[in-house]
Amino acid sequence: MSPFASLRELTTTQRHTVLASFLGWTLDAFDYFLLTFVIVAVAQEFHADKSQVAYGLLLTLAARPLGALLFGRLADRYGRRPVLMLDVILFSLFELATAFSTSLTMLLVLRFLFGVAMGGEWGIGASLAMESIPPKARGVVSGLLQSGYPCGFFLGALVNWLLVDHIGWRGLFIVGALPAMLVLYIRRTVPESEVWQQERATQGKQGLLASMRGHWKLAIYLMLLMMAFNMFSHGSQDLYHTFEEESLHLPTGSGVAFMLVAMLNLGALVGGVFFGALSERIGRRRAIILAALLAIPVIPLWMYGGSLWALALGAFLIQVMVQGAWGVVPTHLNELAPEGMRGTLPGFAYQTGNLLASVTANTQLWIAGVYGGNLAFAMSAWIAGVAVLLAVLAWLGPEARGVRFGQPRGGTGG
Repeated sequence: MSPFASLRELTTTQRHTVLASFLGWTLDAFDYFLLTFVIVAVAQEFHADKSQVAYGLLLTLAARPLGALLFGRLADRYGRRPVLMLDVILFSLFELATAFSTSLTMLLVLRFLFGVAMGGEWGIGASLAMESIPPKARGVVSGLLQSGYPCGFFLGALVNWLLVDHIGWRGLFIVGALPAMLVLYIRRTVPESEVWQQERATQGKQGLLASMRGHWKLAIYLMLLMMAFNMFSHGSQDLYHTFEEESLHLPTGSGVAFMLVAMLNLGALVGGVFFGALSERIGRRRAIILAALLAIPVIPLWMYGGSLWALALGAFLIQVMVQGAWGVVPTHLNELAPEGMRGTLPGFAYQTGNLLASVTANTQLWIAGVYGGNLAFAMSAWIAGVAVLLAVLAWLGPEARGVRFGQPRGGTGG
């Protein structure tokens, strides 16, 4: 049976849960990427260097493990649904507050706080969705969930293109408070995870150390794997708009710049769903390795395409591969996580990987500076190296495709 056929078998409640988790990650990413579109404008207003503003990206990424641990533990103790609603409200409020920054220091502090709230959303949303659907649907739903990230990137690009010339960078962050409305949808349509309720009934409240007994090697491995994943995605995305402005000389609000970002995100949507579904057939690790290695031959077209159409095709294809590999992540991490830690470990590993990879944008800018401001070379070399690293780490790691949730397991990888 086709992996996509499993979507038609989902109940109405399961579809609402998947949609809510998808929208949560979409709107979270939308709020994150707004800063990437206005780095130059913010630097000009606060009379700072672009690399100083880019620390806002670093701080957001660095804060996300704190949020993953805090909100993940709350979700494992008190339920996925209420903690997810709290998290959405908080990251929306910090996004709104960013619009009223009176200095670069204030903006950076608020981006750190936003990162704490952002760090909790992915792990809780992914565990809620994965625990609510049949095992055979996990691959394609995983791809759909992770496609929320490029959807958020696309929404940010769209809002930037349509509104930045009219409302400025501060207005964009005011618009970024709208995700708080998602809480109303979650409250009306999404029930608590039955798997979590069963675990609570049988296991009660377990501490972090008790839940992780026998799983520490697995946790360290997942953190390193997610470091490579985040270096892969952020290395291809965070400075892409800066590349458009400085290397391609495209104005920040131009239709051409938006079109390239749109193609990039269309590729991400296609890749996430395709490789997520493919992982149901060939396995999680093989799908990740295939997508990572296929990114390498696309790099010349992505950064050095000789025409606008070639650049657009390169943007599309690079993200088919980058987000194709990412499309496997929600189900892969949730299947590997021990019982009682599914709200915490996947998100914490993901966001700790973000912490380890949080120097990506600044390092790429440094490499570009060493090579005479050649950002295209810096981004190309980075993605090629990280693609190989990701493939090797995926090959070395464990896999638990199709494991049944709610049943105690041994110390996988530990």
